Amino acid sequence: MSSRLPGRAAFVATAQEAIARGSGSFAAASRLFDRRTRERAWLLYAWCRACDDLADGQDHGGAAQAADARAGLARIRLLTEAALAGQQVGDPAFDALRIVAAETGLPHHLVWDLVEGFALDAAGWRPRHAADLHRYCYHVAGAVGCMMAVIMGIPPEDTATHDRACDLGIAFQLANIVRDIDADDRMGRCYLPDDWLAEMDIPPGQHMKPPFRQRLTVLAGRLAGSAADYAASARAGTPALGFRSAWAVLAAAGIYGDIARKVADRGEHAWDRRAATSGFEKIGWIARAWWQALRRRDLYRAAPRDPALWTRPR
Repeated sequence: MSSRLPGRAAFVATAQEAIARGSGSFAAASRLFDRRTRERAWLLYAWCRACDDLADGQDHGGAAQAADARAGLARIRLLTEAALAGQQVGDPAFDALRIVAAETGLPHHLVWDLVEGFALDAAGWRPRHAADLHRYCYHVAGAVGCMMAVIMGIPPEDTATHDRACDLGIAFQLANIVRDIDADDRMGRCYLPDDWLAEMDIPPGQHMKPPFRQRLTVLAGRLAGSAADYAASARAGTPALGFRSAWAVLAAAGIYGDIARKVADRGEHAWDRRAATSGFEKIGWIARAWWQALRRRDLYRAAPRDPALWTRPR
């Protein structure tokens, strides 16, 4: 590639724009990191966002377009492999991965674990059981939590803290799933386990139909409750983090936790409009998380991880 490729600052600026467009919640929380961690989080987000858009035919999480899922996945794999090899890719998002991977020693298996999540979607995968759902959540979000732990300075061999970081990613993804049940249905996707639908006597592909809305709210509550359980587990990992990182993590946990709670509280009207946290609510969580981060060693004393929670692959 040309030696005139933009420098690191240009990639950071592009990544900052990507997170501002793609996720107001993550953008708000990321500003609480120290500068080095914040920039690396933006760089990682830019790559994740680009992969997600390639896989779904979207633009920064917007409306999905017709896309060849296999072609998008092939491009993700090709450019990711080049980035991890240290090659100048010529695509800002994948060069962002090249930079953050080189700066942090990011374990490559975590990167490929996330790519496997996009492969599951490309194959039209759907979960049969709750364990399948949690495994999917690991691939598309828990692995990102582990990558963020590395960016925050947690060595890969600290498996206990990485487990908690994975839990936060799973919590975020469960919140996404419960919020986007309707949007996913319009794309022909369903992340509700088959045995859950059978339990509620909801025929396949019919969960958004009016006759089944009340039953669907039961499953939405179950997803929201599971998201809260994983977020609570994740908070127990914050004593291992520096103050600024803990502040950002706790703020993100609160902001995203509100999304799942709002969906559950709305009942049958949960999907009439997309659940989100307001700017005022984000500020409230940032303030609350500052206090939680200050007292994290008292509030979140080390305790064994709940054995009922699904455990990431080693």
